[in-house]
Amino acid sequence: MVLSDITEIRIPVFTCSEMAQSPQNILDELAKGILRPLYFLQGEEPYYIDRIIDYLEENALEPSERGFNQLIIYGKDTTMGNVIVQARRFPMMAQRQLVLVKEAQEIGDLNRKEGQELLEKYAANPVPSTILVFGYKYKKLDGRKSLSGVLDKKAILVNSDKFPDYKLNDWITSHLKSVGIPSSSSAVQMLADHIGNDLSRIANELEKVKLSLGPGTELTKEIIHQKIGISKEFNGFEFQNALASRNLAKALQIAEYFVANPKSTSLIQITALLFTYFTKVLQTHVHSNMTDKDLASLLGVNPFFVKDYKIAKSRFTTQQILHILHQIRLADGYAKGIDAGDREEISIYQDLILQIVKC
Repeated sequence: MVLSDITEIRIPVFTCSEMAQSPQNILDELAKGILRPLYFLQGEEPYYIDRIIDYLEENALEPSERGFNQLIIYGKDTTMGNVIVQARRFPMMAQRQLVLVKEAQEIGDLNRKEGQELLEKYAANPVPSTILVFGYKYKKLDGRKSLSGVLDKKAILVNSDKFPDYKLNDWITSHLKSVGIPSSSSAVQMLADHIGNDLSRIANELEKVKLSLGPGTELTKEIIHQKIGISKEFNGFEFQNALASRNLAKALQIAEYFVANPKSTSLIQITALLFTYFTKVLQTHVHSNMTDKDLASLLGVNPFFVKDYKIAKSRFTTQQILHILHQIRLADGYAKGIDAGDREEISIYQDLILQIVKC
């Protein structure tokens, strides 16, 4: 639907929103033909910011109107003063204009008082015939500054927060359905495990995969592995947590990532991390009668993390931890070339993982 009839679009002089809007609420509004004069889209998750901007770019104006009335500005190339000047222009041979400010987080004076005051002043009385949109990615405005409060009351302030992991499978399932790709729950889980909660990355990868799939072809784990592979970045602490929870599949996946991305971390760094961790788990066993405060002091950690060591303690006996520490020492020696023979790095990881998870 092209949103071209000004009589069908409700554009108030200003919009008083009691709280920041969710991206989906705004997408639902746009689908109903409701446009607002000023949007400020912010947050760590760029996917919904891009979706809203793309929708407006494709639908707010008739194709014949865009040449004179659709302006795309990039933050690094402009100032807030220039943005406001453009927003105050009148449309040419049309009933409205669209001003899209992409990468708005790079507007230099938006982080300074003078730039913020210019936007505050405009938000108090926006031009009704202009739709001004800011895409402020990867972060948010300082909520302590007056600009954030003014936009919350006078404009449409949208928070696009990082998507929670526990909702990721449902999101992937819904997205696959929306783009017409049938899949199994195991394929959905693999996507979540291999990419993580980067919605833009998931959407882009699935778009590429769809082009290579025949109509109605089910997305399988084999296709994901072949076409997408492992793209999520992992770190040593995620590997440690996977081992501590005896999650064999996750630990093997992370090990594959480490071997494929040697700059991310080294096996020697991993063995040092694991030795320190399991030594602390052993200490938690030995000093089980200590208070959390005293145990935190002994382990050299924040008291908040004591519970994690107690959980690990419940999963491994003292004898198992002693066995694990011995296996970590062996792996460390192999990583340093001591009695390593022809062992490859991935096999050292795999052996260590099995010795920990299956002990």
